[in-house]
Amino acid sequence: MKKVKVILGISWAFIGLVVIIIMFPGSGVFSEKLAGMSFMKINPRLTGGDVAYKTTMQACTLVVHKPVFDGLFGDRKSGFVQVDWRGKVAEKISDTIDFDHDMKPDFFVMINTKNDSVIFTPFNRKVKGIAISTSTSYGWTIRTGLDK
Repeated sequence: MKKVKVILGISWAFIGLVVIIIMFPGSGVFSEKLAGMSFMKINPRLTGGDVAYKTTMQACTLVVHKPVFDGLFGDRKSGFVQVDWRGKVAEKISDTIDFDHDMKPDFFVMINTKNDSVIFTPFNRKVKGIAISTSTSYGWTIRTGLDK
């Protein structure tokens, strides 16, 4: 029995080595096709989630994302909503945000982009506070903590 296991193990390793050697030259093509499949997408915890709505202003565009509660095995109890200001951002940003489109403001944020100071006022009990406020290559981004 021990010899059979050894022979099967060596055979399995040899088959794996052959498959790797054969597939190595085509790995770029395989990875591109795999990444292009419809079920492959970037985790919303990295991207900020899908866009809920955009508002175009004079110098920049306000992009409000949908709330993100994604976890590994299901939704989490807490999440975030991401708000982006894209374009030429003013030294002081002041906006009232309604992320759930219920026609009631959910929070007010005033950001001084020169010294990274933030004044944050929640109007919705689900909104917890600023998790991230930072400059980006396209403007400025904040993430506010949310409870379900």
